[in-house]
Amino acid sequence: MEDFRRIYLRLCKEGGVEPQEGVVAQLQESRSAQGSRLDLSGLSLSADTCSVLAKAFHKDTVFTEVSLSDCMLSEEGARVLLSGLFDNTTVKVLDLKGNNLRSSGAEVLGQFLAQNKTLHRLVLEWNALGVWDEAFSLFCSGLASNCVLTQLDLRNNQINHHGASELALALKRNSTLEVLDLRWNNIGLLGGRSMLEALQNNKSIVQLEMAGNNIPSDTLKALEQATGHNSDRRSTLRESRSRTQVLSKEIQTLKEEKGRQFLSLMETIDRQRDEMGRSSRSTSIQIGQLQEALNERKSAVNSLTAKLQMTEAALALSEQKNQNMGELLSRLKAEKEEQREQHSKERKKEHEDAVLRQGKLLRDIQNLTETNGQLKNNVEEMERRCKSQQQLIFELKQELTTSTAELKLRLAQAEDRLESEKRRSKQALDDMDSLRQKEVEHINRHLEESERALQDRIFKLEGQRIQLEEELSKAKAAFVSERAQAEEELGRVRAQVRLEEQEHVSSLEEKLRSVRSSLQEVQLHCSQQKQTISELQAKNSQQSIEMDGLRRRIEELQQELCRKDQEKVAEVSRVRVELQEQIGHLQAERTAQGALKEKINALERELKVLNSNHRETLLDKESEMSSMLEKLRLKEAEIHRMREDEANRASYLQSAVLSYIHGSPLGHHSSPQK
Repeated sequence: MEDFRRIYLRLCKEGGVEPQEGVVAQLQESRSAQGSRLDLSGLSLSADTCSVLAKAFHKDTVFTEVSLSDCMLSEEGARVLLSGLFDNTTVKVLDLKGNNLRSSGAEVLGQFLAQNKTLHRLVLEWNALGVWDEAFSLFCSGLASNCVLTQLDLRNNQINHHGASELALALKRNSTLEVLDLRWNNIGLLGGRSMLEALQNNKSIVQLEMAGNNIPSDTLKALEQATGHNSDRRSTLRESRSRTQVLSKEIQTLKEEKGRQFLSLMETIDRQRDEMGRSSRSTSIQIGQLQEALNERKSAVNSLTAKLQMTEAALALSEQKNQNMGELLSRLKAEKEEQREQHSKERKKEHEDAVLRQGKLLRDIQNLTETNGQLKNNVEEMERRCKSQQQLIFELKQELTTSTAELKLRLAQAEDRLESEKRRSKQALDDMDSLRQKEVEHINRHLEESERALQDRIFKLEGQRIQLEEELSKAKAAFVSERAQAEEELGRVRAQVRLEEQEHVSSLEEKLRSVRSSLQEVQLHCSQQKQTISELQAKNSQQSIEMDGLRRRIEELQQELCRKDQEKVAEVSRVRVELQEQIGHLQAERTAQGALKEKINALERELKVLNSNHRETLLDKESEMSSMLEKLRLKEAEIHRMREDEANRASYLQSAVLSYIHGSPLGHHSSPQK
């Protein structure tokens, strides 16, 4: 506030103008009130003061509302003041009530409306803008090109039907004006019709005040119906836009969520691939270590055989010891038989448990539609391990068969060496068990990490599921048969070797059982993964169904809007044709009236000729002339009455057409949207 007051005083000083005390006091009051409204109502502003205010308004101020009502602005002062508001971007409400603005004021207001881009409300009550038709037409052209004004007050501006027709043309081009007040003018019937015709094209006017304009009640009702239709259309469009915005936001959020899920799945797939590569490299390293351990054991067995050959010379000295050892062997055989029976019972129980577990695994494998690729890799790894273990068992079996005959003769001498070998083999087996446990833990971690990546690969692996299940069942059957054969061969071997070799083979069986238990745990974890993946698939399908429903709803709304627009266009065209027909009838009647006027003019010319030729008889014919003039007045009154009757008939017909339009199925379609 204080800045604008200083600007005003500085501009007055620069221009050599004496500041008006009322303006300075009002600016001081606005500064103390700390508001955004500048009220100069009732002050008599001179042209110089208007020039200074115009220069001040050239710069953006804090005022958003300016009241200049009853300021007795001159034509020059109004022109200068409004020119200062052309480029202003802060004033949104301007009140010019009661300033007797006329032709030049209307022209400047037209330029102001054409250039200003921020004014929303303009009050022009109690002026005289409609007195000059040309100036008011310039004002209407500026209003037509304006795209921000929403409220216009033109009460008591002496607007006639010509001004109303110009205003109607401006309203046909304007699409932002919502409230128009034309009360207490002289628009009349023709102006009311022009406004009604303009409202057929203008869809933004929602409030139109036309009281006190000598307009028939039916035309006023038609105007009210048109504005009500515009307001209903505005409300329906606003609701449809809000709905479409909400639906578009929901669809966008769903798309973003799906994109994030897809990116997360791709990241998990990449991580899974990396983990698979690392696991394959670690398994190859472990296989190499196992192969080295087997080679070491072979070299140890070869060294044992060489040492046994060296001890053949000492066998003769140890025959007595062999007899004692024979008794020990008999006792050991008895204990071995008992242990063998116990082991056979345990193997039967394990076999039954394994059969039950395999049946359960087969049932679980039939339901595994999402983790077949991973299980295939795991099964292949297990098969490679089983083959390596079978190869190991086969080599051990060969070694045992070759060494049993020699060990029976050299058992006493090699007992100490075998015990050392047993400790060494136990240490190697413990190392292998620890490595196996680490490998199982790594596989479990790998499976847990790869669980998230299986969703995207489910649909690609459906076709391979049946073939992989058959291959898996065949591989398991072969694995079970080979395992049974290996167990039988190990049983025969255990019957021929000592307790230490039996413990060695039992440790190998324990290793196999740990591998099977790890496989069962992996399969159980995979079943849990499958359940979670199925739940995620169900949620995904539900969300896709909801998206389809929303998309169908949007399409239905768009089709309904198109259908309603088409119906409205057809109805408007039909009403336009009917109005054109009525206009044609009125034009024909107007031509008839023109012919009557020509006849009257001819009669007047004849009367003038008679007056020139018979001036002497003028006094005698005055009575006849008065009677003729009376007849002419009666005819004109009758013609005027006929015109009013035709106008009333046309207005009745138009109101009937509008009521028919609002009572038609189009109106019933639009009423639920209200």
